[in-house]
Amino acid sequence: MKGTRISKKGLTALILMAVLFFSLAGFGAFASPPREGSPVPMVPGNFTSIAGAAKPGVVNISTVKTTNGIGPVYRHFFENPFKGKDPFRDFFDKLPRGEQEPGFKERSLGSGFIIDREGYIVTNNHVIDRAEEIRVKLSDGREFKASVVGRDPNTDLALIRIEGASDLTPLPLGNSDRIDVGTWVVAIGSPFGLEQTVTAGIVSAKGRVIGAGPYDDFIQTDASINPGNSGGPLLNLAGEVVGINTAIIAGGQGIGFAIPVNLAGDVISQLKAHGTVTRGWLGVAIQDLTPELAKYYGMEDRKGVLVTEVFPGEPADKGGLKAWDVVLSVDGKDVATSRELSRTVASISAGKEVTVQVLRDGKPLSRTVTIAKRPAGETVLAGGDREEEHGPLGLTVGEVTPEIARSLGIDENTKGLVILSVNPGSPADRAGFQRGDLLLEINRKPLDSMDTLRAELSRIEKGKPAQILVKRPKAGMIVIPLEK
Repeated sequence: MKGTRISKKGLTALILMAVLFFSLAGFGAFASPPREGSPVPMVPGNFTSIAGAAKPGVVNISTVKTTNGIGPVYRHFFENPFKGKDPFRDFFDKLPRGEQEPGFKERSLGSGFIIDREGYIVTNNHVIDRAEEIRVKLSDGREFKASVVGRDPNTDLALIRIEGASDLTPLPLGNSDRIDVGTWVVAIGSPFGLEQTVTAGIVSAKGRVIGAGPYDDFIQTDASINPGNSGGPLLNLAGEVVGINTAIIAGGQGIGFAIPVNLAGDVISQLKAHGTVTRGWLGVAIQDLTPELAKYYGMEDRKGVLVTEVFPGEPADKGGLKAWDVVLSVDGKDVATSRELSRTVASISAGKEVTVQVLRDGKPLSRTVTIAKRPAGETVLAGGDREEEHGPLGLTVGEVTPEIARSLGIDENTKGLVILSVNPGSPADRAGFQRGDLLLEINRKPLDSMDTLRAELSRIEKGKPAQILVKRPKAGMIVIPLEK
């Protein structure tokens, strides 16, 4: 049988076609969607539907406030544990700060999002803090004057309201506990005043403690966040709010932080109902389990929190807790660190009876404790990274932890206390203290523990200021007088 002749050109064409066919087949094998059950998620084709549905619920917030006339010479005093500018101050201020006369009107920009059709809007406390005028601009261009419903400096959350607005589009709230590291998220806001800017990225980490306040539990994301995004929503792929964009690391790229919506939910509800936030109180001093303590207590997994002191007459004392108990869970929620225990107790309503699971002398026990309202100015659940609020002074301070030491750029063995927050208008604020200040001495006595600070403050006579030696990032050593 006579075979078909193929010319040289034809043979070359067939070879090229075969190579192309197998190349495409191979590419298709790699490019095809993963089979059902595959752990590798597909990259979203686009974020058009999410952005389109959410943008009407995102607002631009502009404020006017009177400054104290601080010029650029003192601008380096506004530093923080991130070695750069204050992440909150730097987050929404877009206007340059020149030499300012006393009474200078400072204008700032931020973001927020609508949570219901009654005109309630969530934003950050630092966006509206000390604002004399607040204006909200909707995505359709309408503008309204806003009033403050309530604010919570400890979590940097605020609730404002506009009246007389119709056809509002509230954003649905999601569940921040269900988002995993690597999950796609979308941020919408007004970076540098560029309204309705949409950026996308992933969740880089969860549970970040950045020294911003006593209830740090931030979501870290690499979705582009810039000054002006503050208070805007962080959305999941279902278009639900899972976080409130709050802070950035100055000079950092792809490093932004958002308050988890689950942490914000109770705060927002309380602000809406009462204008203020109350938190649960247990009445103990605590610390994280070190490897040595965990081994001593036979807890190799180190999941638990050591009680170092039970305050007489407080809920824990009445409920039968004792010093050296290891708390395992509260109200059915496991607690592995002092931060988790602090947040868990703070979220429980005063008057509620809860079961506290502890380990005592190697034996598991259950105790029923009635949670009380945390009194202002009293010791917060303190721990290895112990914190304490001094209500009349307006300071929240904490012992230096390795993480805070690294962010301050100091040796991890440094002794001292770091300021985590300063209440606006408080004696500490008026004296000039800033978040991130390292307190080294008080009246020439080294501040090596919270007990020392507490004892020395109790000795201060009214009208006689204490001299506090402070190390301030990029400013060196300064002495600040603090008066009761």
